[in-house]
Amino acid sequence: MQPPDPPGIRISDADRERAAARLNQAMSEGRITLAELEERLTAVYAARYEADLRPPLADLPGPDVVSPLAVAATAPSTPAGPPVVLKAGMSTIKRTGDWDVPARLRLQSSMGTIVLDFCDATIPHPVVEIEVDAGAGTVRLLVPDDATANVDDVVSGMGTVKSKVPSRPRPGAPHFVVHGRTGMGSVTVRRRYQVGGLRF
Repeated sequence: MQPPDPPGIRISDADRERAAARLNQAMSEGRITLAELEERLTAVYAARYEADLRPPLADLPGPDVVSPLAVAATAPSTPAGPPVVLKAGMSTIKRTGDWDVPARLRLQSSMGTIVLDFCDATIPHPVVEIEVDAGAGTVRLLVPDDATANVDDVVSGMGTVKSKVPSRPRPGAPHFVVHGRTGMGSVTVRRRYQVGGLRF
């Protein structure tokens, strides 16, 4: 007896993530509902073969599986130009309320604290690049509810790096790219907490 034909080409985690990004974009365009998104994402993350990805994407325009080049073409680009530098030293720097956010920031804090609240700020750029040099200091970034942030390129020695927001860019939402280093300090990206009438 001959062995059965293989069911197809096995897919990678990157293939699943590209399909999931396609579904999230379809929901943001109004093509599918939130309930449909959740149902299709379940199928996408359970998929093992290329053919398993076709049903969740079958009624959406374009190719069934988005190629890496297509994703790269639609992803927001990193801003150019010199960064605005904020140096805390051993002091505290805080930006809140309505302030103009530059495309690039460099945050330096040896033992101080830098708190940037972007929630009420004017963010004219689709991508904000933030370079951190925290040392033993603290960097806290408060981002809008729809924002995303990638902190994968922050190198930590004995410190901590935490992000409580999604890392994948979303169409029409501000995206923060955070990189750099922290020795014994901390870098945190989160939304603002709300307790009663207070937001912090």
